[in-house]
Amino acid sequence: MTSGLHHVTAVTRDVQANVDFWMGFLGLSLVKQTAGFEDARQLHLFYGDAAGSPGSLVSFLVWQDGAPGRVGHGQVAEIALAIPRARIGDWLTRAMQHGLRVEGPVREFGAPVLRLKDPDGIIVKLVGTDITDGGWPAAPVRLAGVTIWSGDAAATASFLSRFGYRADAVEGGVTRMVSDNDVLDIRDAGGFVPGIPGTGIIDHVALRMPDVAAIAAHRDALTEVTVHDRLYFTSLYVREPANTLIELATDGPGMAVDEAPDALGRTLKVPPHVDDDTDLRLHLPQFARPGEERRPMRDLPFIHRIHAPEDADGSTLLLLHGTGGSETDLMPLAHRIAPRATLIGVRGRSTEEGVARFFRRLSMTSFDQADIRSEAAAFAAFWDGALAAYGIDADRLTVLGYSNGANFAGAVMALHPRLIRRAILMRPMAVLEPQPVADLSGVSVLTLQGAQDPYGAHAPALNDWLAASGADLDAQVVPAGHEIGADDMVRAQAWLSRNAA
Repeated sequence: MTSGLHHVTAVTRDVQANVDFWMGFLGLSLVKQTAGFEDARQLHLFYGDAAGSPGSLVSFLVWQDGAPGRVGHGQVAEIALAIPRARIGDWLTRAMQHGLRVEGPVREFGAPVLRLKDPDGIIVKLVGTDITDGGWPAAPVRLAGVTIWSGDAAATASFLSRFGYRADAVEGGVTRMVSDNDVLDIRDAGGFVPGIPGTGIIDHVALRMPDVAAIAAHRDALTEVTVHDRLYFTSLYVREPANTLIELATDGPGMAVDEAPDALGRTLKVPPHVDDDTDLRLHLPQFARPGEERRPMRDLPFIHRIHAPEDADGSTLLLLHGTGGSETDLMPLAHRIAPRATLIGVRGRSTEEGVARFFRRLSMTSFDQADIRSEAAAFAAFWDGALAAYGIDADRLTVLGYSNGANFAGAVMALHPRLIRRAILMRPMAVLEPQPVADLSGVSVLTLQGAQDPYGAHAPALNDWLAASGADLDAQVVPAGHEIGADDMVRAQAWLSRNAA
């Protein structure tokens, strides 16, 4: 009977740091990168041995700069990787050389264990086992096990016993269950807080199934399950009695079903039911493998995302989203306007009813003036830091803002004159009370007002102020409402071609 772990899936908030740890430090192979099957705008990475074998796989959903979760009962809390017992000292030295905090070695169920954390804070255990020593350095060869925190350890153990695991030993508050290949450690976490989803959290553990027939048999025997074709395997999801998400995954077809075995993980794969287009790829974060040229990301006042095309021409578009948007929302539009420009998407820091904005509002047309000013000052610091950190040519930088982002850009121009030298403002309005006197000579601005926009009546006041402040203003009206349409793209593209440095 096929038994044991198939893979473990966790959530990361920093794709580059994740790659650097799991490939760079641990030495695992990146055997698949795919747009998410449930959410195509979510990158999914699989690490494992070079063949992507079941039982070696650790995968990560990328929630770039997403909110952290909380570890608690009803979750997998630790990932254990098998290393040769004699290499414990080598791995301890390697961890210290990389500046990683490491605990151990300690003994758990008779085996030497090093415990450390990945960049998201996920606990990774390196467990010394009797596997063949392939020399040094060498990546861990397979999953040794996982630790589940359970509010009802007995019920969790009983449920998991139907999948080829059997009770083996108890140490402290941990019950160990073993298969022929690995272990499930169930920690009694009764009375502790429940887990909360988010980054730095292990989403689920997948157990091996030989084929689809085995999946069907378990589907008939279980309740409240979902079955999915994940292309690389068929999977069934179920929650055990204490709420940990368990996946049953078939061994086949395997990671090489859609690319050559010697090219696993080299290119982004898109699920068959998803349109593979430029827009999708612009939403997914870019990363570099260890040793590849990369653009180091800086810790600046605003969360931001950079997309650099392979044929970049040295120009840059800095993108400010509308209410409820994100740093990637305007990237498809911006790429159509300027296909060779580097794109920097910025995420607003003020939240309103759980959605991102660049400043708070008091009503639909009244705004928090103190918040606007403080956020504009933070943006000025971000601007200076981004130009210096990423080698941006200020003369070839254009701000593209929509709605709340456009309003914010207008406020920044008023409060920090001539910081922004060129801007495309879609559906803007004046938000400062009163609009300050500013010298905008040498600043070029395109405003695009929607003829049927319910907020359009407020746009002329901003246009009047821009013109009175000396800006080179091109104020246009498009046959649209508040939404962005194809006409906006055409007009912005034409204006930028005339005004780009």
